[in-house]
Amino acid sequence: MVPRDPPHASEADLAIAAIEEDIVLAKLNPKQRITEDELLERFGLKRHVVREVLATLERMGLVERRRNVGALVRSFTPREVKELYALRELLEGEAARRMPLPVEAGALARLVDLQRAHDRAVERRNPREVFRANLAFHRAFFSLTDNDVLERAIAEYARQTHAIRFGTLASPDYREQARKEHWEMIGALEKKDRARLVTLCREHLRPARDAYLEQMGHHDTD
Repeated sequence: MVPRDPPHASEADLAIAAIEEDIVLAKLNPKQRITEDELLERFGLKRHVVREVLATLERMGLVERRRNVGALVRSFTPREVKELYALRELLEGEAARRMPLPVEAGALARLVDLQRAHDRAVERRNPREVFRANLAFHRAFFSLTDNDVLERAIAEYARQTHAIRFGTLASPDYREQARKEHWEMIGALEKKDRARLVTLCREHLRPARDAYLEQMGHHDTD
């Protein structure tokens, strides 16, 4: 079972969360088929629920369905990767520009607590925990914009890049780098250094993009 799922989560929700993690952790790779029969056996769901799960994953941008092939983990061309990350940099940089500074003390304390949880996950070398703790940190961080539309857009495009991020999430060095960058972001909030905060938010995205492009043999990341 996926850790920290709410008690009211449906069987479909649990299956969606598990498959989402499998994509991020490279247990399911880009272009890999996901069949209804596999999900029936793995999760013990009824076929109509499995179809609902696949439809939801498609809406989330995690899988694509092709005629006469079925559901596949979404894959990306180099151009799509660059365009997605350019958009994420715009959105997340704009969020950093809009965050009210100074940050309210309670919100900052919550962010620190979430980052300490992320630290513990990194120390335990548990990629699944790292993924969930990282999501929690970024949700709390971007909620500081107090702009629901921008926050949802950031979450949507972050989710669409799950299959791109697997190379860095699997790397202990990157997990440590990301952990340190989170603390730098907190430090910029504490110092009310908006320019530094914007730079950190944009740069924080690039290792995953660059690692994926390098794996594809495309080194031009302009």
